[in-house]
Amino acid sequence: MKKKKKLLTFPSIIVLTVFAILPLIIMLVYSFQSDSGSSGVTLENYTNFFLKSVYLKLTYRTIINSLAVTIISLIISYPLAYFMAKKFKGLKNIVMILILIPFFTNQLVRVYSWLIFLQDGGVLNSFLQSVGLIEGSLGILFTQGAVVIGLVHAFFPYMVITIYLALERVDNSLLEASSSLGASKVRTFFQVVLPLSMPGVVTGIMIVFVPCLGTFVEPRILGGVNGTVIGTVIEDQFFEIYGWNFGAAIAFVLFAMVIISMTGLSRIGRRYDNE
Repeated sequence: MKKKKKLLTFPSIIVLTVFAILPLIIMLVYSFQSDSGSSGVTLENYTNFFLKSVYLKLTYRTIINSLAVTIISLIISYPLAYFMAKKFKGLKNIVMILILIPFFTNQLVRVYSWLIFLQDGGVLNSFLQSVGLIEGSLGILFTQGAVVIGLVHAFFPYMVITIYLALERVDNSLLEASSSLGASKVRTFFQVVLPLSMPGVVTGIMIVFVPCLGTFVEPRILGGVNGTVIGTVIEDQFFEIYGWNFGAAIAFVLFAMVIISMTGLSRIGRRYDNE
């Protein structure tokens, strides 16, 4: 029986090896080769990355953007998920559909919709002028703010879903017991609901923060030059500059950031699972 189970896993192992592990190995080999044409193994690409302040600044900007998107997504998602799980029992399916509707369209369509919405003279600019909140141009497009807005729109539904699933599993009898023992709604939330929902919160943070580290479409379109992050640098190296070896090295630096982030968040998640 065990042999049959192992045989059944072979196709998935082969697919994982060919389409995931093997490309990573090839990229790793490229990252230790020089773009200048010199042969042999070299640390030139990694040295250039860590010794040039521009790449360190872009790394810092990437992390700050990811943190901002994650925090804003959490602030938006938790109340929405809570009301879906505990208040909007009859409307939760409708709300969920409204959250998921943007995913029925192409990513580029969504990003360009934000481009039209945020541009000077666009929908938002015209509306704010009509109500007298601003007089001139909005000036938000091609800034870090526009990038964060686009990324929050792209990723916050994932956090809503994970937190909602965690809150849905919280037994309402625990809330009733807390209330019957004299605890206020605020105390019940912080001592019962929030701790029990933390595994979903940690998972949501991971699902949002980690992909944000490597994103490049939203920063490229909504941020322009001011939206340059590590993901856009990697894209430029592969498709514009053709510095594949240096691009591979940056990709592995980003990969290391992803692994470190996932490891830390996984440990936090396991701590809450064990409580």
